[in-house]
Amino acid sequence: METQPQANTPPPPSESELLQVRRDKLQKMKDKGVAPFGGKFETTHEPGTLRASFENTLPVKLGGRVLSRRIQGKAGFFDIGDFTGKIQCYMNKKEVGDEAFELFTDLVDMGDWVGVEGETFTTKMGEPTVNVKAITVLSKSLRPLPDKWHGLTDREQKYRQRYLDLISNENSRQVFVTRSQMIAEIRRFLQDRQFLEVETPMMQDVAGGAAARPFETFHNALNMPLYLRIAPELFLKRLLVGGFTRIFELNRNFRNEGISRRHNPEFTMLEAYWAFADFEQMADLVEGLICHLAEKFCGGLLIEHKNEAGEVTRTINLQRPWKRVAYRDLIRAVDPGWFELTPEARKTRAAELGVEIGPNFEDYEVTQHVFEKLVEEKQFDPMFVTHCPKELVPLAKQNAADDSVVDVYELVINGQEISPGYSELNDPIIQRQRLEEQAGEEIQKIDEDFITALEFGMPPAGGIGIGIDRLIMMLTGAESIRDVVLFPQLKRKAE
Repeated sequence: METQPQANTPPPPSESELLQVRRDKLQKMKDKGVAPFGGKFETTHEPGTLRASFENTLPVKLGGRVLSRRIQGKAGFFDIGDFTGKIQCYMNKKEVGDEAFELFTDLVDMGDWVGVEGETFTTKMGEPTVNVKAITVLSKSLRPLPDKWHGLTDREQKYRQRYLDLISNENSRQVFVTRSQMIAEIRRFLQDRQFLEVETPMMQDVAGGAAARPFETFHNALNMPLYLRIAPELFLKRLLVGGFTRIFELNRNFRNEGISRRHNPEFTMLEAYWAFADFEQMADLVEGLICHLAEKFCGGLLIEHKNEAGEVTRTINLQRPWKRVAYRDLIRAVDPGWFELTPEARKTRAAELGVEIGPNFEDYEVTQHVFEKLVEEKQFDPMFVTHCPKELVPLAKQNAADDSVVDVYELVINGQEISPGYSELNDPIIQRQRLEEQAGEEIQKIDEDFITALEFGMPPAGGIGIGIDRLIMMLTGAESIRDVVLFPQLKRKAE
């Protein structure tokens, strides 16, 4: 049987052709005297908030991006939206007039920003809708949006062009709305407990407060090198000396180190200090804060992590009280005889346990690597790891009963450290010794002004740090820090 030739299907338009179509529409708008990049437009509502608290026969003015359109003949529907959500609009040629209707149908594209004025009603299908009386072009989009059904699926493009990710992926948008709300709630939680928010320098002449490689810069007027801070700790402790007894800072830290799914070179950190408290009280504070956030934003203390198919892969249980276990006890659970071995034998034993050890590792670093690989990375429910070796935490107070360890906790959740907390070292003589030892290992300068401040007397205090990005990852189920940082650092794209 002879087959009929198939009709030729025209190829889809190229990107350059699509861009040219939009620029042609831009010019036609100008020819009609329509400003394609408008100005002030007073609104009464936002699309999502209007839908969430919808009332019929309400006069409204709102702006949003055109996300879909279904125009047939002399009437039709379109959706507009922003970060709050979207709402349906109905437009009738008779209502808005021939000129406005033709402008919308002929020259307005998906992705354009428009302002609408009208009155709310509910359709026969029960959909909250705005009956449009007037429409204003606010900004012409010269590039087409990602496919409305599939959104932005390329992971690297999501990070490089976050604005497109926010337009097309509701889940991404919600993560960042939740992040903002959580940070605001952290502030309220601490302020309700009489903590004062402060700001300390982000450019410092001595990079201190942590063992990390800093970013370097140079101040021309002062003719001196400066460093982006790796931690605010030493300046916050100066404020304890000054008599500020409950303080916190929520701000950015910078570390010139590796990038991974858990590390970004600039990150958000909370640090808080409480005079006359100790690390146990700080652990109570952090436990209460995180449980408060989970109950307020996650619906409870069981946090489900899902894969891209929506299947639950892990459930983190934040039910209180959280476990508190000494560091050495956790190491002994891996190898009961670990601390009876010689340093060289510990290196051999670490290799037998499958932990890679560098040739120049100090003895405490060998033990720490075993802890990180065989304890920390396998611990998903919250656990405070207490009384760590003093070499790991040079700014913490030594334990009264065992001077080889310090009074600290490291909070581990979801296989990573979320928060360290200390009973702060306030003895300036011991502090100098510790910093000299650290400076020798890390090739760092000692902050002499900090030591001088301690010599004026710092009250005993507890201190905490919380990596906000990692905390948001845990609470939202994100698998990469890049999914909770709006603009993560990426390698420059090859041209």
